[in-house]
Amino acid sequence: MAGSLTIVGTGIAVATQLTAEARAAIEDAQDVFHVAGDEVASQWLDRLNSNARSLVPLYDSGGTRLEIYSRMAEEIVAPARVGRRVCAAFYGNPAMFARPAHEAIRRARADRIRARMLPAVSALDCLVVDLGVDPGDHGLLSYEATDFLLHRRPLDAACALVLWQIGVVGATGPVRETQREHLDLVAGRLVSVHGADHEAVVYEASPYPLVEPFVERVRVGDLPSADVTPLATLYVPPSASPAIDDEVAARLGLAPLR
Repeated sequence: MAGSLTIVGTGIAVATQLTAEARAAIEDAQDVFHVAGDEVASQWLDRLNSNARSLVPLYDSGGTRLEIYSRMAEEIVAPARVGRRVCAAFYGNPAMFARPAHEAIRRARADRIRARMLPAVSALDCLVVDLGVDPGDHGLLSYEATDFLLHRRPLDAACALVLWQIGVVGATGPVRETQREHLDLVAGRLVSVHGADHEAVVYEASPYPLVEPFVERVRVGDLPSADVTPLATLYVPPSASPAIDDEVAARLGLAPLR
């Protein structure tokens, strides 16, 4: 009998944002693995399937994050190789900042195992709703914070920016506490484009119904002293109006030439 793998996301508020399709995949699986956002969510997932277990202990197995993610992927795929129906559930959307999920899908398909990934509510979905942001108004740049610094990703003062994992800049292994020593590098890049007085938002989605998200508005120049957690995300709204290409505007008939 051929095995299978289904990767699902639990959403941010796990008990209320889990889709019916994802819940069915968890309940129907012969083996369930999960990486939940907290112990409450982990226990709730365990109750959905008696063969569920957390992969979070692997964070203490040693090595870099990439090595740990590789072990997680192997744990997930191994039962499917011997013909079992496997489901792996990840916090949020399993396609966003969930390398083990992508790696497990890749390994399963390389072994000709039927594998699929289901969409779910992500932290970005929560952010745009909680902050009242419409990416269609100004556009949206989205970078992982370490990648943003290391590769000098481009900035646009007329475009909104989301920086992920600002509380763990430069970390290569598991992190449980904020690493603040590199926030000045993030602030420096932002100040060079937006100025020190431009207001940004330190944000963390709420994992529980009826509990408000964490929202702290902070001057870009004050970011190094802001209240930042390992799960924090930074939202930076535009500080300038977008330029208009008069030739393109005339061609499209959207604005007169200046």
